[in-house]
Amino acid sequence: MSYDDSELIEVDSFPDEGFAESITEYATSIASDIRRGIEENGRTYPAFGRNEYGLPIDEQEQDRNDLQHCKFGLILGDRLHLAPIAEEPANILDLGTGSGIWAIDMADKHPTANVIGVDVAAVQPRWVPPNCSFEIDDVESDWLFRPDTFDFIHGREFLLAIRDWDRLISQSFHHLKPGGYLELSSSFPEPGSDDDTIPANSAWVQFTETFFEIGEKIGASGHAPKRWKAKLEAHGFEDVQEFIFKIPSSPWPRDRRLKHIGALEVANLDKGAEALLIRGMTGVLGRPKEEATVCVMIDYNAPN
Repeated sequence: MSYDDSELIEVDSFPDEGFAESITEYATSIASDIRRGIEENGRTYPAFGRNEYGLPIDEQEQDRNDLQHCKFGLILGDRLHLAPIAEEPANILDLGTGSGIWAIDMADKHPTANVIGVDVAAVQPRWVPPNCSFEIDDVESDWLFRPDTFDFIHGREFLLAIRDWDRLISQSFHHLKPGGYLELSSSFPEPGSDDDTIPANSAWVQFTETFFEIGEKIGASGHAPKRWKAKLEAHGFEDVQEFIFKIPSSPWPRDRRLKHIGALEVANLDKGAEALLIRGMTGVLGRPKEEATVCVMIDYNAPN
């Protein structure tokens, strides 16, 4: 049995409604330039990986990553995942772990499990639970783990990061134990409103169009989450489930839960829009930085 949780924005799909105990050590052979990253437009981007990654790895981005974690917690009803994994999983793998907050929370929740977080940058905290560790690696490269190792593989918010989803899903399949689960989730920035009042030429629509344009240009389509279910089934996964949740982009919903999600999404967009678009618009689309800066200056607090 297998599992897929993709978080796509569709307005009709959901009703309106301590400190660690051990230190993570990284291999001393990691080059200093990989640790430092690449400075660009006032932000720091990863220097490691087979493909250029669009999001920064600096402290500001790690704060946004932690904020996203809170948002997904609200979306999933205070759960870390939806896959019905065993009560005592042995091995858990977090792909693109970022700040490592999900892996740390999973290690705390499952103290008997070995939780590994993988990312292209060493930005995770040093003080972590004793059953949690982090490795520097590119999930788009060949995995060095033994096949049939993991009970649960988790991947979240690979925004414009994965070029070959078939390869990632195939590697996940071969590295899961029989009966293991793969859960993928992502926000999908598709403009929509309950009353169809978003103008076709609005800044929000232009923002999302630019996002998808960058993705197509670099070969990491922003539309990939819509194809996950079919790809999982094509690579041998069974009983694939897809769940679609509403993610408001403002704090205007009447429902208290959605209002909180919308407020977190406003903060996410405020912190992440520039990080996501500046590099893509200047380096990929060849537009001036001034145009990219104007593009990200959107009033996210306006009703939608």
